[in-house]
Amino acid sequence: MSKRLDQKLARIRNGQYTPKDFIIADAKDADMANGCKTAGLQKDSEGQSSGRYNPIKVYRDDMLKIMESNLVDIMLTSLSTAEILTQQGAYANTEITPAIRLNDTTDIWVGRGASYSSQPALPFRTARLDRVKPVADLGLYAITFYNDLQQDHRTLEAYARFRDEASAQGVRHFLEVFNPQTHVVTPGADFGSYNNDAIVRCLAAVSRHDRPLFLKAAYNGPAATEEIASYDPGNLIFGILGGSAGTTRDCLELIRQAEKYGARVALFGRKIYFAEDSVAMIKAMRRTIEEGLDSVEATKAYHADLERVGVRPLRELTADLELTEEVLKAGLG
Repeated sequence: MSKRLDQKLARIRNGQYTPKDFIIADAKDADMANGCKTAGLQKDSEGQSSGRYNPIKVYRDDMLKIMESNLVDIMLTSLSTAEILTQQGAYANTEITPAIRLNDTTDIWVGRGASYSSQPALPFRTARLDRVKPVADLGLYAITFYNDLQQDHRTLEAYARFRDEASAQGVRHFLEVFNPQTHVVTPGADFGSYNNDAIVRCLAAVSRHDRPLFLKAAYNGPAATEEIASYDPGNLIFGILGGSAGTTRDCLELIRQAEKYGARVALFGRKIYFAEDSVAMIKAMRRTIEEGLDSVEATKAYHADLERVGVRPLRELTADLELTEEVLKAGLG
């Protein structure tokens, strides 16, 4: 029997989408980027930092808590974590689909003192697909476009080799397209338009047997999101990535705007893990989409949830109602 993810994707492709079909993925793959700082700083009972980082068990325990809540559709992890969760039987009786980060390009190598993200990404893969398949048949592959011929050609060649190997191993994938962390010049067009064209062009000749199940990309505003989400919705399902933690309203306004303009998937990491209560945050995300709340109402409801369970908020409500991301301010209305 197919899992909830596949059922939702089928309805989305068939034009039967309702807000209850919106797909939420928890991105718990930060150990492939952050190293020892993955699980965040240890804090005392007063919420003060000790200056030391949590062991990864804290991070994995949060995965188990979220999986127990049954509020997400995908749990994205590193291969090593997926093997441990599988050994523990975490996926045995759940509708949540396990997924593995399948490549780790150099722009996500962001450990303490690292400067790799200041340079264009080099293709790189650690996970072997023959080791992935026993624990998950779905994974994430990430690329970045720079409008640089040699760089982008190298990226697309690596992606083509990956697709061939994934097809041979029977591993499905979804495609993440980052915004570059370095400045990119796109003469005569804004970056969102350039990126949309680059995405569509790179997938146009890819067979349905090898295509990504859906896209995950940065939110580049209403116009760019609506354009790519409406381009070929039965064949190219668009989703958004979360970015930095930000305020609660940042998180809920992002998911509200993205869904409004056609996104059908959200894959958030820091916005979930670094919230006061990860399960309460996902409930707030679901509430925003399924009940049609605006981000102000949803943020207030989230604070009320925290108060009910006795969790101290990181910010006073007034501060948590602020929008700090310019792209979200521009999309209000």
